Amino acid sequence: MGAGVLVAVDGGNSKTDAAVATTAGELLATVRGAGFRPQTAGLDAALDALTADLGGALRKAGAAAGDVVHLAAYMANVDLPGEEERLEKLLLARGAAPSVTVGNDTFALLRSAATEGWGVAVVCGAGINCAGVAPDGRTARFPSLGPHTGDWGGGAELGRAALWHAVRGEDGRGPETALTAAVAAHFGVPRAVDVGLALHLGEIDQGRLTGLAPVLLDAAEAGDAAARGTVLRLAEEVAVLGSVALRRLDLLHSPADVVLGGGVLAARRPLLMDAVADRYAALAPRARLLVPEDPPLLGAALLALDHVGAAPSAHEALRVAFRRGP
Repeated sequence: MGAGVLVAVDGGNSKTDAAVATTAGELLATVRGAGFRPQTAGLDAALDALTADLGGALRKAGAAAGDVVHLAAYMANVDLPGEEERLEKLLLARGAAPSVTVGNDTFALLRSAATEGWGVAVVCGAGINCAGVAPDGRTARFPSLGPHTGDWGGGAELGRAALWHAVRGEDGRGPETALTAAVAAHFGVPRAVDVGLALHLGEIDQGRLTGLAPVLLDAAEAGDAAARGTVLRLAEEVAVLGSVALRRLDLLHSPADVVLGGGVLAARRPLLMDAVADRYAALAPRARLLVPEDPPLLGAALLALDHVGAAPSAHEALRVAFRRGP
């Protein structure tokens, strides 16, 4: 194959998706690998896995490393501009591509669905994040590193809240809740507190708490007060993030897209999504809420096309190709 392919990456906590496309918008291949977690796996190991995914995508596309003109990598756990710059330099040093752009995966979600290419995106998956782009290119973002930077939300927080309410409802420190039995059943143990003890002893990995998010949402939709309160708190956080980003970009009082993604929001659970819509109606009434059908990987690929100045027809061709499949 001759020169001229682009490689795009959407790297999440649970999976990494990569695509190879031509600069004319032809989708040549997609692959899926493990999540990008440099904080837990170590940066070198995470980069080794990412490099292997890139190589696999190129082989599937019938392309070679020398064919790549640009790599656009939009990754979870790359939350600060300095982290983006460092990863960009490391990928360049490894020879991943002669030209590399690295950004947080929230920007790929935004690009995948925003009708004008700008607006705000809120990702609520294992964690929560928000970023926005103004029509003039200005950006707004948050550290999104956890409670120590003012963050709350995501599947992991829902899981921790479910366990907290379950144990307190069981031992009398809190009101009775359906979460007590539901949490115990989810882990196949007699009591909710057994889950907490197993976490303390290292018998259950902390990451498994994310699996309690659907359990909590089920309980909330069935009317459980404790679960419902947690879901409404998450809706408030999703709306506050987006509306503050809109305000920073001078878009709060203008029509603007707010793209909602990540596993928790993409599931479109009615109680959560209705509450999110209600809060935006109060905080940012001109916002247009979008939950995209297209994957964030498309957004990363579109950003790659943006970088090389591809024609609008290439962008549209790529959207069609993603919906059809390589």
